[in-house]
Amino acid sequence: MIESIFTCSDAIDGPSLELHSASKGRSVGEQVAHIHNVRLMWLKSAAPEILKGLAKIESEQATDKKLLRKSLVDSGKAIGDLVSTSLQNGGKITGFKPHVVAFVGYLISHESHHRGQIALSLKQAGKPLDKKVSYGIWDGASGS
Repeated sequence: MIESIFTCSDAIDGPSLELHSASKGRSVGEQVAHIHNVRLMWLKSAAPEILKGLAKIESEQATDKKLLRKSLVDSGKAIGDLVSTSLQNGGKITGFKPHVVAFVGYLISHESHHRGQIALSLKQAGKPLDKKVSYGIWDGASGS
């Protein structure tokens, strides 16, 4: 799932980061930033030592494609470290019940939900994701 968010964000041109869905809410860039920020929220709660060097993305920064990409990569690696450490230490995630497998399921669900919102916002604005990217997410391909 983490790689599909990278592929999705890489496929979005800079101006499209400011687009909103027909129902308003967060812009495309703000959705991407939210995914990163929720990862940081869990890291702060479960493993603050892994959070070192990572920063929240503010709404006004959500149009900076390079920042979004780097932040997703860095928080994705940190979440990977959290999951790996948890698996090595009995499968518990501090602040999350019942265990690491459920935590990974939660992350997949959360990020999938927002990826769907991103895709819908882009489609409604006449800037849909490339079909290769959209279908590549489902088969694990990078879309390139």
